[in-house]
Amino acid sequence: MKVIITSFFLCLFFMVNAQKNEKVLAAERFQKKINKEFKDPAQSPLPEKDRKTFKGLDFFEIDTAFSVVAEFARTPFETPFAMPTTTDRKPIYVKYGELFFKLKGKEYKLNVYQNQHPKKEEYKDYLFLPFTDLTNGEESYAGGRYIDMTIPRSNRVVIDFNQAYNPYCAYSGEYSCPIPPEENDLDLAVKAGVKAYSKH
Repeated sequence: MKVIITSFFLCLFFMVNAQKNEKVLAAERFQKKINKEFKDPAQSPLPEKDRKTFKGLDFFEIDTAFSVVAEFARTPFETPFAMPTTTDRKPIYVKYGELFFKLKGKEYKLNVYQNQHPKKEEYKDYLFLPFTDLTNGEESYAGGRYIDMTIPRSNRVVIDFNQAYNPYCAYSGEYSCPIPPEENDLDLAVKAGVKAYSKH
């Protein structure tokens, strides 16, 4: 009996560690991808003079505690609205659903949105998760951060704050960026993802 119990806990230990390692690898892939984009003149939001000296973005240390499983609730009867941005531009979004999750021992809810006029057909299944937290204006960009998602296929979805990134406005005043709605403010410090931008 002891052998069976020991084997069970060993299997559980390896499963948990495998999941943790996959989360770390996913965050590392995200970091490599975004750094590659920032070095690419065709994709980078950086002005040319900054891009020439760009070595890489600053990230919080990867923390798998900030990769959480959320309960997704579809909200199908929402009214489209003009989301405020850092300029006069007001893109039309609709609240697509709500995400309920626990982080650092507390229960939270974030709304996720869908752009009603995506620039490319390939973005039609994309969802937009903007948020603010207690690191804004200190360790992270003052205007909040974003996470990209796709339409969930079930009522459970992973939110990985290690993949939170800054709007392009953090790097250049040439951009118009959505301002995270007040209801998506988190009263904790999300020490994960991209930090505030500082030129190197």
